[in-house]
Amino acid sequence: MRSQDELLAKYNTSVPRYTSYPTVPFWNELTPDLKWQQNFRENFLKQNKNGGISLYLHLPFCETLCTYCGCNKKITTNHSVEDDYIDTILKEWKLYLQLMDEVPVIRELHLGGGTPTFFCPENLQRLIEGIFENAERHPDYEFGIEGHPNNTTEAHLKTLYQLGFRRIIYGVQDHDPVVQRAINRIQPVANVRRATEKAREIGFRSVNYDLIYGLPFQTLAGEEKTLGETIELKPDRIAFYSYAHVPWKSKAQRLFDENDLPSPELKTQLYLLAQKKFNEAGYSDIGMDHFALPNDDLYIAWKQGKLHRNFMGYTTTHTSFLLGLGVSSISDTGTAYSQNHKELANYERLINEGKFAANKGCFLSPTDVALKDYILQTACKGKVIFREEDKELIEELALPHLQEVAEDGLISFNEKGFTVLESGRQYLRNICQAFDQKWWQSNEKTAAQLFSKSV
Repeated sequence: MRSQDELLAKYNTSVPRYTSYPTVPFWNELTPDLKWQQNFRENFLKQNKNGGISLYLHLPFCETLCTYCGCNKKITTNHSVEDDYIDTILKEWKLYLQLMDEVPVIRELHLGGGTPTFFCPENLQRLIEGIFENAERHPDYEFGIEGHPNNTTEAHLKTLYQLGFRRIIYGVQDHDPVVQRAINRIQPVANVRRATEKAREIGFRSVNYDLIYGLPFQTLAGEEKTLGETIELKPDRIAFYSYAHVPWKSKAQRLFDENDLPSPELKTQLYLLAQKKFNEAGYSDIGMDHFALPNDDLYIAWKQGKLHRNFMGYTTTHTSFLLGLGVSSISDTGTAYSQNHKELANYERLINEGKFAANKGCFLSPTDVALKDYILQTACKGKVIFREEDKELIEELALPHLQEVAEDGLISFNEKGFTVLESGRQYLRNICQAFDQKWWQSNEKTAAQLFSKSV
């Protein structure tokens, strides 16, 4: 059996986060348009009648540039852009409504970015009400939004609560002033506390934090202080992400020196420190960077085996159909993916011309669908049962890797399937990789440059 240090050294490799399979780098130009539209129509009807759909709205604007960020964003202090962008999203929504032969039932709605709270409360209300002019809420709906502690106001929170939002995710990242200056995100702890307490006072039942380890100038002492201040505020769930340094993809990351990043050894220590502190504070390791308190819906779904994963990360509402609206947004019909243009001007031009803005995607083969399901089972349930019809596929593709991780004590494995052990929860991405046929068929050196390290 390998020691913890040996496991970290072996498995801290470049691996996808598996919010999709096949993963985005292996998608192609989306042609023809009609094939995507037909696939959308057929799968919408299946899922809408079977529990509703998920909807993701990408709001890309930020007032300042956070240099660590690899998201699709547009930096501006000109808030006049809000109206035109909301108009464009609502036009895109109407384009998709033409492909729906019945009223959409929305079970899950998420506003991401960028900075969704860049938009004023009145415009967020106009956006959501515009969506529901032609849609119904599922009885068990869940609405969530990403907020910036510096600009999320009481008016934002009250408006969102009235619209049905009960979960808010604050981008905290790190409380150390030295780190904050390096990543250009100056955010006093007092602002995080105010935003957290106000959300709870208004009635939000789940307040979540995003933290990042591996940022420039992070130290064990600084991290311990950040963790202490975080645990004191007791967010219901914490996403503890590994910083992905990909300056060839995200130009803003070239604004600080790579020599200021923690060494691989220190980065591992930062993770282990957080894992220890979170566990001591009562958080459970859900897997794939997520920790949750026993009262949180994510924890409950995990314990009940009802967890799901899509482009919004882990979710408690298991829908196999996701529609993404807005620049760079991704849709998942269950058997196909599409991604809108990443350039704001191209996205807006196409939608205003009455055309769909999707320009990249992937149609899944039956093998892809099977592998996608095994990856979801691994990431969400930590338990996989092999289907008899997949026996040959499993033996040829996944068996060698699964045997190796079993020998390293990460899974309990036999011919019928496997269960992820507690020691393997930290390495879920590596275990999922056993089913990533696209990765194993690719040039491994090239593929390694496309994804972040697993730890």
